[in-house]
Amino acid sequence: MKPLKADLLIFFVTICWGSSYLFMKMGLGTLGEFNLVALRFGLAFIVAAALFHRRLRHLNRKTFYYAMLLGLLLFLVFTAITFGLKTTSTSNAGFLVSLTVVFVPLISSFIYKKKIENKIFISILLALVGIAFLTIKLPFTFAIGDFLCMAAACFYAIHILVVGSAAQKVDTLNLGILQLGFAGVYGLIFSIIFETPVFPSTTDGWVAILALSLVCSALGFIIQVVAQKYTSPTKTGLIFSMEPVFAAMFGYWFADEIMDSNALIGAALVLLSIVVATVNVNISRRSRVKTTPTS
Repeated sequence: MKPLKADLLIFFVTICWGSSYLFMKMGLGTLGEFNLVALRFGLAFIVAAALFHRRLRHLNRKTFYYAMLLGLLLFLVFTAITFGLKTTSTSNAGFLVSLTVVFVPLISSFIYKKKIENKIFISILLALVGIAFLTIKLPFTFAIGDFLCMAAACFYAIHILVVGSAAQKVDTLNLGILQLGFAGVYGLIFSIIFETPVFPSTTDGWVAILALSLVCSALGFIIQVVAQKYTSPTKTGLIFSMEPVFAAMFGYWFADEIMDSNALIGAALVLLSIVVATVNVNISRRSRVKTTPTS
């Protein structure tokens, strides 16, 4: 797979995840937080495993280990987000969770002792300013929910980096499927301990769960794991920074939420950050070509 195709697939996943905020609001109306996580990832695993059951016959210990770790990280990400939304605004949550775009290169540079490229640094700044314009509504104050959403961003950055490493060592499709199953198991365990697991009792609840399970989870996370093998973790994080842009679009289309001038500026800046990160322009090389005398 070419890097451009991988980036486009991750871009498609970002669109799917942008719609998830709308469906999560619908689902949390009748389900507990752990219950929602359990159903979302449990059903996604069942569907994906049924479709690719022959592939799952070829499992090894390393794939199982990575899937356990990635499933735990997914569980922590979505648990932190759902509980965080109880004590912070949607705008604050959208901005703070999108800090994944900052955590990925920072954690990566710390682990691998690599210097952040200038264009990536500029892209991070553009993405942060854009996300701020798009999501922050003054006054901007911190609550427990704010810290939980920042924790979710950190967990997801680690998830992206672990996927980037694991995708080079194990079967990516099996890994993508198994991580869903483990996330669902963790959610079910905590739902049994702290809640009463139930199925949705309304049509809206079922629509939300099926959309979250089939589109946002089964399709989204499997594509992410497969495609990320052919692109970099930092670029993946930057593309995922467009999630609040699509979340705003779905809010406009289905919840009558109007984007003001600040939101439009933010969306444009986030899009620009992706262009800066993905377009390769070697100015120094062009300069050398023009100035080198011919013999």
